[in-house]
Amino acid sequence: MALTNNDVFKKLRVALKLRDDDIVKILELVDFRITKSELGAFFRSEDHPKYKNCGDQILRNFLNGLVIHLRGPMPKKEPKPKPKSTSSTSKRKEKK
Repeated sequence: MALTNNDVFKKLRVALKLRDDDIVKILELVDFRITKSELGAFFRSEDHPKYKNCGDQILRNFLNGLVIHLRGPMPKKEPKPKPKSTSSTSKRKEKK
């Protein structure tokens, strides 16, 4: 039997000891807004009337937010300096 997104989400929540407030904050790190009641629907049992399937988008955003939460934001890359031009025309001018 394959794990569903709900199963993965539940296991990560338990393994990382995250509360609903923590998960809401983690999702806000990637500009994804969700309420605690919407979140609770993913953690209910499948036979509960208010159970909701966790879609790929929600799990993906949670994982991206979790990376930021655990590692911090990605540092900004500085542009690499451009190498000096060594074209054949500049070499000819130097020889003259």
